[in-house]
Amino acid sequence: MKLEGKSVVVTGASSGIGKAIVELFAKEGANVIAVARRKERLEALAASAEGYPGKVVPCPGDVSKEEDVNAAIDKAVAEFGKLDILVNNAGVMDDMSPIGDATNERMEQVFSVNVYGPMYAMRKAVQVFLAQGNGGNIVNITSLGGMRTCAGAIYCASKAAMISLTKNTAFMYLPNGIRCNAVAPGGVKTEISTSMGMPNMNGYGRVKDVLAAAPESGTPEQLAAATLFLASDDSSYVNGDVLVVDGGWNAG
Repeated sequence: MKLEGKSVVVTGASSGIGKAIVELFAKEGANVIAVARRKERLEALAASAEGYPGKVVPCPGDVSKEEDVNAAIDKAVAEFGKLDILVNNAGVMDDMSPIGDATNERMEQVFSVNVYGPMYAMRKAVQVFLAQGNGGNIVNITSLGGMRTCAGAIYCASKAAMISLTKNTAFMYLPNGIRCNAVAPGGVKTEISTSMGMPNMNGYGRVKDVLAAAPESGTPEQLAAATLFLASDDSSYVNGDVLVVDGGWNAG
């Protein structure tokens, strides 16, 4: 098992990529604090994982709230005695708006989940890692949208911020044995599009040709496997990197 005895926090754990990560990590021996807003889904996930080598503990919370993020990491330490790995997976879409059409409300919504939430979690996790004194590992689920224009201005900016934060954290804490990498999915079969609402037609009209060039969407399980690589010792010499998992979309 690649994560035997590891203590992990995974956000956005109730569906899609996050759910697949929790399931795979628990199968690989990790004890996981599963964080999301939908309590009933987390409880169902924990129940379904009862036969796995690792334990799954539901932790209902909103990643845009600092107190909820801190509580999740504190819960990992209380339940498992330590924190080894943080996976920032929770995310929401924008509505494809170009910047001229972007609203303050949508900016706040997307950045509070996609940027501020991970920053809260990483700040708290790094403090715990430093106190423990034996390193740590952070994996951020960003997006191909942080590298090229396949969504609106707000979403792309939020995911680009995650990439920059990943690299900065890897550099800053290299002497402390803390690794920080990112996975950048392309199209994946998840529920994230439900957070979009009605798309802005100005932005969608520009982006649709890019979207049309995408290969068939990947699965949450494929993204979970990539995340496992970065979370495990298999990637012990990988730091500050962005692993693009998009079926070759970015190659064109």
